[in-house]
Amino acid sequence: MFQIDLSWLQIDPWSIAIIAIGTVAFIAFAIIWGIRAHHHQISAGREELVGKTAEVKIALEPKGVVFIQGERWTAISEKGRVEPGEEVIITKVDGLKLHVTKKE
Repeated sequence: MFQIDLSWLQIDPWSIAIIAIGTVAFIAFAIIWGIRAHHHQISAGREELVGKTAEVKIALEPKGVVFIQGERWTAISEKGRVEPGEEVIITKVDGLKLHVTKKE
C-alpha cells in the first residue's frame, strides 16, 4: 500500500500556544472595547447643543446666525436683539433652528 511520509510536517506546540493566546487576547480586547463603546453617551448631534454657548455672527432680531462647534446655525432670539460677537445660550433645537437667550 502507498504511504505518505509526514515526518517533516511537525508543528511546535509553543507556536500553537502563542497563536491561541494571541487570538483569545484579541477577542477579549475587542469585546471589552465594544462594551465600553455601547456604554458611552451620544456626544454628537442636535440633542447635545442645548445648554451650550454659541457666538452670534449675524445679529439676532429675532432671527439671525450663530456659530457653534465649527458650524453656522440659524437662530431665533427668545428675548430681544443680540449683536454680533455676543454670546448666547441654546435653549431649544427645533429642526435646523436654534432657540437662544442672551448670555448674562
